[in-house]
Amino acid sequence: MSSSSAPARGTLYGGAGGRRVTVRDLAAAKERGERWPMVTAYDAMTARVFDAAGIPVLLVGDSAAMVVYGYDSTLPVTVDDLLPLTAAVVRGSSRALVVADLPFGSYQGSPQQALESAARFMKEAGAHAVKLEGGRRVLPQVEALVSAGVPVMAHLGLTPQSVNALGGYRVQGRGQAGDELMADAKDLERAGAFSVVLECVPAELAQRVTTSLAIPTIGIGAGAATDAQVLVWQDLMGLTPHPAKFVKRYADLAGDLDRAVRDFAADVVSGSFPGAEHSYS
Repeated sequence: MSSSSAPARGTLYGGAGGRRVTVRDLAAAKERGERWPMVTAYDAMTARVFDAAGIPVLLVGDSAAMVVYGYDSTLPVTVDDLLPLTAAVVRGSSRALVVADLPFGSYQGSPQQALESAARFMKEAGAHAVKLEGGRRVLPQVEALVSAGVPVMAHLGLTPQSVNALGGYRVQGRGQAGDELMADAKDLERAGAFSVVLECVPAELAQRVTTSLAIPTIGIGAGAATDAQVLVWQDLMGLTPHPAKFVKRYADLAGDLDRAVRDFAADVVSGSFPGAEHSYS
């Protein structure tokens, strides 16, 4: 299917509306061998656009720390920062499964802390699932959340909340570390995670993990063999000044915004805006 063709009804991407996508739909897509896209969203207007385009999963990522709040990493953002963004994305969408990132410090302490944080996202913001980072060290949290009825998306490889421990934004899973990542992925699946994000790992490893798991894998800098792909929307739309290697730009919104605001300013300075057609009598 080309990028310009209309998706078939009944498929996960661009399928018929009428209800929210569920984790069961994602599992069924894995069984069919159907790939699907996931993008981030942080407000109602962009969520509405992406939802209408048929994107089946919207992630309210802790990447909001950088693209919304202007920090240089994901670490400073809090639950209170992300709750209103998540609520806006839920309100702006009608079909997509909305996944809320659990930010740094909101779940690592204990399964009880993880459950309290997840409950806030689901009760106060209306999120349909949560995402957390880490492998075997967060298995108790995953098990507690799943037991309480909270769908959990896992995240392995480059886990940005652990950037200081990892020594920077570097490819993960090479050599013996690949076997450890594989073991983590299988443990997370057994603990009940409904999917796992693989970030910045070798493509061959991502392919092996994808083949080994019954749950969907979502790649970001992990090659083309994963079941789904995710990007931060500002990256794919050309708003990020220096995107990572794994980003493909599909638009130049930075250039469009620059041109539009300069044209507006020029019209104001020259007095040509507002014209009669923009004024009331």
